[in-house]
Amino acid sequence: MKYTDIAIIGGGLAGSTAAAMLGRAGIPAILIDPHPVYPPDFRVEKLSGDEQIDRFRKTGVAESVLASATHDGENWIARFGYLLDRRPSQQFGIMYDGLVNAIRAVIPPAVEQVHAKVIAISTSAKRQKLTLSDGTMISARLVVLANGLNVGLRRSLGIERQIVSPCHSISIGFDIAPVGRPAFAFPALTYFSERRSDRIAYLTLFPIEDRMRANLFTYRESDDPWIRQFRNAPVETLNASLPRLHRITGPFEARGDIKVRPADLCVSTNFLLPGVVLVGDAFETTCPVTGTGTDKVFTDVERLCNVHIPAWLATDDMDTDKIAAFYDDPVKKACDAWSSAKAHDFRALTLGDEIYWSSQRWARFLVWFGQGLLRRLIHRRAGPALPDHASSSSSSSSSSSSSSSSSLSSAA
Repeated sequence: MKYTDIAIIGGGLAGSTAAAMLGRAGIPAILIDPHPVYPPDFRVEKLSGDEQIDRFRKTGVAESVLASATHDGENWIARFGYLLDRRPSQQFGIMYDGLVNAIRAVIPPAVEQVHAKVIAISTSAKRQKLTLSDGTMISARLVVLANGLNVGLRRSLGIERQIVSPCHSISIGFDIAPVGRPAFAFPALTYFSERRSDRIAYLTLFPIEDRMRANLFTYRESDDPWIRQFRNAPVETLNASLPRLHRITGPFEARGDIKVRPADLCVSTNFLLPGVVLVGDAFETTCPVTGTGTDKVFTDVERLCNVHIPAWLATDDMDTDKIAAFYDDPVKKACDAWSSAKAHDFRALTLGDEIYWSSQRWARFLVWFGQGLLRRLIHRRAGPALPDHASSSSSSSSSSSSSSSSSLSSAA
């Protein structure tokens, strides 16, 4: 029997971050995951935004991890084939397995890592007993369930999962490269849908090391023939859905495997148990379109490891009153509510045909245009003017402004 204060089940983003934080705080912990090196997995492929990076920094492990990511520095915003803005960017491209393994690399040696599966848990207000697939037994004061979408253990504890929105969105990932040029004109690009009927939220292109990665987010059913068509002919399907994209990118090709990930919005029920706490996707899933999944992970783990676990370990029991304090944490609850609302709002913003959502799409377009215009005026005072269109589309630049403007009413 191994004894510890904290047993963490699941060595993905949430579990590995928790293990690193607890180890740095000197709290005895064991990380349990079957993979000595986390395998490739199509999930998070970039960290972005000041708030998300700030949440990551609160975990105390961000600086060493971000050093292995690719910072693009500037993100172009475009729609209707028109370059709206070139924003300073806090985007760091890194594949999910690279992110998790970089976090694992900073877990202190005092945190034991056991490479096996947990096959049984018995809980109480005193200690929790874990049985592993290799025969190991672990006794812990607290179990942190960070095993993502794996429902087997949760169901054995009576925890169920309620699907709030089935196949809420679909994420598609692939490598993209310019044709006839060594590189794209932009460091990174976010290109928004041209037509509501195409059911696309946006396409984001960003560098990871020496390649350009593409993430396309769409709202379709998992068996939609369009998905199969995209797998078979990604360039042709993308050009048909975003017909003015080439004005910004120029000719391009897709490389490597086409990864497709449908995402359900789910919440856990009957989760308040003594000695067990759920974090990240194990508690509630998010929509990848909004990019808030990592915000929720970092918030969950930061509040749990910096605030609640130290307070819980100061007294003996691990009853439900203690566990409830984490789920009722106002910072966590605010992040959960914000993420959930954003998931539903972004889908409605993309697909809604009501006047309200149509006006919201136009408002976003005008805001981007205004911000880009203001930035151009500022740059014009300081140096060369910001071009209205990407240099990669020089063959059509003389007419793209007028054609984009004339087609706005039909495309929105």
